[in-house]
Amino acid sequence: MSQRRRRSLALLTSGVLALPLLAGCGAGEDEGGPAAAGQDIAASTRDKVKDGGVLRWAVDSMPGTLNAFQADADATTNRIAGAVLPQLFVLDGKGRPVANPDYLEKAEVVEREPKQVVLYKLNQQAVWSDGREIGAADFVAQWRALNGKDSAYWTARNAGYDRIEKIERGKTDLEVKVTFVRPYADWRSLFSPLYPKQVTGTPEAFNEGARGALKVTAGPFGLGAIDKKTGTASLTRNPRWWGSPAKLDTLVLTAVPRSERPAALAAGKLDLAEIDRTGADRIALARRDADKADGAHGPAASVTAAQATLSWALAFGLDEDKAKEAQDTRQKHAESVKRYAAEQSALRGFTVRKSLEPAYTQLAMNGASGPLADERVRRAVARALDRQALADIVLKPLGLPAKPVGSHLALAGQQAYADNSDALGGQDTQASQALLADAGWRRGGKITEPAGAKAGSEASEETDDSKTPAVPAAGPGTGNDGLYIVGQEDGRNGDGLAGDGRPDGEIVDADAFAAGERSGQNRPSPVLAPAPFADLQEQHLRTQAEAQADAVDDGKRSPALDAETAAEPADPANASPAPAPAKQAVRTSGSMLAKDGKPLALRFVLPAGPGSEALRTVGERIAQMLQKVGVQTELTKVADESFFKDHIASGQYDLALYSWPATAYPATDARPIFAKPEPAADGSLLVEQNYTRVGTDHIDQLFDQALGELDEAASRELMRKADARIWATAGSIPLYQRPELVAVKPGLINAGAFGLGAPRYQDIGWKKPASGAKDKNPKK
Repeated sequence: MSQRRRRSLALLTSGVLALPLLAGCGAGEDEGGPAAAGQDIAASTRDKVKDGGVLRWAVDSMPGTLNAFQADADATTNRIAGAVLPQLFVLDGKGRPVANPDYLEKAEVVEREPKQVVLYKLNQQAVWSDGREIGAADFVAQWRALNGKDSAYWTARNAGYDRIEKIERGKTDLEVKVTFVRPYADWRSLFSPLYPKQVTGTPEAFNEGARGALKVTAGPFGLGAIDKKTGTASLTRNPRWWGSPAKLDTLVLTAVPRSERPAALAAGKLDLAEIDRTGADRIALARRDADKADGAHGPAASVTAAQATLSWALAFGLDEDKAKEAQDTRQKHAESVKRYAAEQSALRGFTVRKSLEPAYTQLAMNGASGPLADERVRRAVARALDRQALADIVLKPLGLPAKPVGSHLALAGQQAYADNSDALGGQDTQASQALLADAGWRRGGKITEPAGAKAGSEASEETDDSKTPAVPAAGPGTGNDGLYIVGQEDGRNGDGLAGDGRPDGEIVDADAFAAGERSGQNRPSPVLAPAPFADLQEQHLRTQAEAQADAVDDGKRSPALDAETAAEPADPANASPAPAPAKQAVRTSGSMLAKDGKPLALRFVLPAGPGSEALRTVGERIAQMLQKVGVQTELTKVADESFFKDHIASGQYDLALYSWPATAYPATDARPIFAKPEPAADGSLLVEQNYTRVGTDHIDQLFDQALGELDEAASRELMRKADARIWATAGSIPLYQRPELVAVKPGLINAGAFGLGAPRYQDIGWKKPASGAKDKNPKK
């Protein structure tokens, strides 16, 4: 595994690629603009939070490990680490890093030449739960565990640690001096979290010792009991904590699947839970309907009058077996209606806090082979999209800002953010059609199919293989799935234009787009070069059987041929002519596009599970947009558990929707996502996390330059240039920032939808009761 990959190994949850929440640079306050949406946490000063109490906070699962640097670390691992271990830098509400004064008095680059040196000055009160001071020994042990030199350590990431030359004590025990062998712009990402040397000092302790327990901690909370049977992990107030003491006595992380959270909230098992749109709608309906129970929604609303009549007739009919079955069904239905009504009554006691997650949803295009290997086709697909309309679909109904994301590498509010989408261009049907024509795709083109093959609506149906075993297909756009083909209809022919053949797969003058387009200059769309990879399917698409049978087959002659032969004079000297070879069925593509006898049809893979309704809605709208420019889409729904492994990671898709998290360290964390794939010895591609298989050498060089640039403003500018080129290659198209919906009890403060910021665990708690009447107006 390459070193640059280890830091950014992704973990999948329902098609969302999740990375740890990280911190970044600290200057240039005006860069990046305001966050698209602020935090919604009922922020309050600590004096208004009562001391004591328990908070039950939902998580997706129990942690597989408590070591955040192992491959199976997950979001729960990181949440626990954030509450019980040192975090030297934390994110503010705009996703920007700030030094954490609970651990640091100061951290800065004190030397740049001949080598970069960072000096950490630690809070003199900072101690581990065993009473030992946090110091250089802990930094050294973590560096040696994560620098990649000792393979006995099972690490998932080491980026940054591999650039360190040495770590030593400063002038005092409170100073730690870190010297780098190569400059590292993202040095603030290191040592957060910081583990005690007892965890990182030996491979045995690192690999196994911290998987299920942390005996030594140093946060506002300590780690209590982890009960996998009940699915709970308890964090208790740390008596040795030197900072502002935690307001809560206990924080109980409770594993509850998202689909079950409304019921768990209603049952009193949770106080705080991130929920999906369905759960938010239930709470909104509960608060709106108050004491109503009219069956306008829920189980009662799913039964029509005809169904109710039939059910009654069967339950009280003469057939005893059917009557018993119907009565049991009616009883179960009545119980579900009653249970739903009780849950709705309880959900009225909750509210939904809303913001935007530190993650964005993108349309990914697989550029390894097939039509999307041609950059012109990818750009055409991108320019057919109305990104604003897609953002509106998801965010407007929730009352959230619906502005399309303009960067692959940062979100609005973060300092590296700039809208570089002009490097590709906005929605433009004519430009999209011109790009497709330039690539050789034309309307009304002939489509050649094997004899007997179904075409058009005969083969058109929506597929849902979420309940069937995933079977890898031969390539993008193929497989066992039944397909719902969007966009097969007749129409007039169009003219195709031959494309140019230019190397390297980048537009000319992408840097000018990064600067010039934002300044309002009007530029024509540049001439596009082919994609950086050859079309691996070209020979397969062009190869067709041309051999003809020479043998005589009198037994299978058609009646027409027999009649024709009978009319001829008999000539025994002449052999009977061979029957005509079976012809391939030929039709035209109508208003859709075709090339070399094949339609432009893209396999669009979407997750089928609960909680993915918004993705499927967006996918269907994208299919409609592509239909307008003549591109067919084959919508395929797949099970959540196979969506990533069997389709995205393996390259068995043409189009897909999934999300990437934001990071304050794009030079480090985004590099594996956009790195140019490298050929392996067996002929396959090493893609790291670049599941679109689209990249260029120049993009890689910009990442490398940014990573070694210690001038923070210059490093961010290099990232913006890289982003402009990523837009230009059109491998992935950012659409919208994901909504964050959190159900909370109204009395909970300093918690909820954290947006781009990190929780401050010690300030979370329950609101103090209102003062008595005599205290409200002490003076007249």
